[in-house]
Amino acid sequence: MAELAIDNNQHLYYELIEGDPRQPYLVFLHEGLGCSAMWKQFPLQLCHLTSCPGLLHDRLGYGNSSPLAEPRTITYVHDYALIELPELLSRVTPEAPHILIGHSDGGSIALIYGAQNPPQLKGIITEAAHIFIEPITAEGIRRADQEFEAGSFQALYKYHGDKTQQIFKAWSQTWLSAQFLNWNIENLLSSVVQPMLVLQGTNDEYATRRQFDLICTKSAGPSTSYLIEQCGHTPHKDNPDQVLQLMAQFIRSIV
Repeated sequence: MAELAIDNNQHLYYELIEGDPRQPYLVFLHEGLGCSAMWKQFPLQLCHLTSCPGLLHDRLGYGNSSPLAEPRTITYVHDYALIELPELLSRVTPEAPHILIGHSDGGSIALIYGAQNPPQLKGIITEAAHIFIEPITAEGIRRADQEFEAGSFQALYKYHGDKTQQIFKAWSQTWLSAQFLNWNIENLLSSVVQPMLVLQGTNDEYATRRQFDLICTKSAGPSTSYLIEQCGHTPHKDNPDQVLQLMAQFIRSIV
């Protein structure tokens, strides 16, 4: 557990998991309301299954990292993918090969980062990644926003503390804004050449399988895909044993 100093007297919180130094790092990228602690034991279990070392971090504004210093803009997903993530990797695991494992927003960040073809990126795993906004996406976020106002989501305060209100509204207000309505990264998929494992739950509350299908068919590299039955937006939580095995099998196939 450590902190990485970044600009404007802010810091990023990160954790390292020990593993075989000859294997690539598994880099876990959390969801839009998540943080490293909300992965629970899943990263440790996957690293042990594969012998890979691991890296988790709280993106700026989340968990144990510094709060957002400025209002979030509609470029925030790209900023996390193209500015924050490369800086983290270059300073914490310099020159180390890595595999990204991204959930929801983290999956979108993984795809944007992957489209730049970093030489040390060996593969990408996405869970419930978004590449554009659907009506079900907006409906799910609008419903979540109403539930937050009604007092639900109290569990988030355990993880984000006094940043909870700020980060929740940064998430909901950005995704529901008129300016964000046309957010779309579909055009980047043809530049993603790394092997990919694409996962989505059949009962995802924020997306249809169209996202899943387009990620699989439009990416340039080899992809393996699974729809997880009886599963919502968080496959590694809803069906942990199946997801662990699918991810471990994919990781072994490329290392």
